[in-house]
Amino acid sequence: MTAALGSPLIRVLESAGAVTGDYHGVRVARHFGDPRAEYVAATEGAAVLDRSHRTRLLVEGRAPRRMLNGIVTGTVPDRPDTPANGGSRGRASYSCVLTSKGRMITDLWCLCRGEGESESFLLDVPVAGAAGLMDNLHKVLPPRFAAVEDVSSRTAMISVVGPEAPRLTSRLAVGLRVDASDLTSLEEGEWRASGTSADEGLTVVRTGDVWPEAYNILGPVGPVTALWTALVEAGARPAGLGVWSTLRVEAGRPAFGVDMDEATIPVEAGIHERAIDHGKGCYTGQEVIVRIRDRGHVNRHLRQLHLGDVPTPPRGTELFVPGEDKPVGVVTSAVESPRFGEVVALGYVRRGVVGEPAPR
Repeated sequence: MTAALGSPLIRVLESAGAVTGDYHGVRVARHFGDPRAEYVAATEGAAVLDRSHRTRLLVEGRAPRRMLNGIVTGTVPDRPDTPANGGSRGRASYSCVLTSKGRMITDLWCLCRGEGESESFLLDVPVAGAAGLMDNLHKVLPPRFAAVEDVSSRTAMISVVGPEAPRLTSRLAVGLRVDASDLTSLEEGEWRASGTSADEGLTVVRTGDVWPEAYNILGPVGPVTALWTALVEAGARPAGLGVWSTLRVEAGRPAFGVDMDEATIPVEAGIHERAIDHGKGCYTGQEVIVRIRDRGHVNRHLRQLHLGDVPTPPRGTELFVPGEDKPVGVVTSAVESPRFGEVVALGYVRRGVVGEPAPR
């Protein structure tokens, strides 16, 4: 997916007034002219955001489950159920893909879609990690057992955020098969779908990447585009990546390419409890992760920082504690937070530092 093309929905978004910009080489909707109103909608009503700038990969073949199990750090998800009222349901899993030294190639969400006797896996990957992951998969996936295909151009993903999200999503995305209370009861990663195959229908996945109630909706470009339009007509406010970033930092969730990169060990970023299954078989980088768990430590940790009424520091700003001239950390994300009424940041802080370091 190139910056010139951006999201498959980019022309629809621009027609609706989107102000676009570059994000890791992809054109995205930054906002729709009034970020404050978009934030209010996402926290008090409903906002709909295009997040198709993320990369979607399809892994299929004779033994994709066995192949992925040796690559991802988390649990490879089970096959979905098919309830009597139609559609399908299951649970996606959050994972990392690591180098042999335990450093991140990317994080991702993995979703299993089964049909008949076959299995396929849809990987939802941050755009910043997509190239590295594709290179890795081409090296380690034996073609006779599994193959990977970038399906980003024929699929799309939007997110619906806010207290009204379950009502609008249940009615417009999955119809009578799922009601609002069923969506609200989902845990992060659990999903409901209107179809049974990876190329059919819409899949609604509960996400915890932001603090208001939120759902990612994946599917073919046509149905997702139609759903975006229907949501807006039903009262959801179009919102951009800026609002998503604010809600994400307020929730304390790191993003790959911003708060995590190829030098990050998952334990440093605090995602290991979500992303690593210590009971599974071997995967690349496991030895390093187990050694840290059992006998070692990391020298820095990602923390949410409440900085007060200060100018919003740019990424890379050094952090200090009072009375010391040597930096103890660095800012990776910072936003003016309506939720907390101050500037809130994510940043790496040296192990053992007590208190709240701040930019100087």
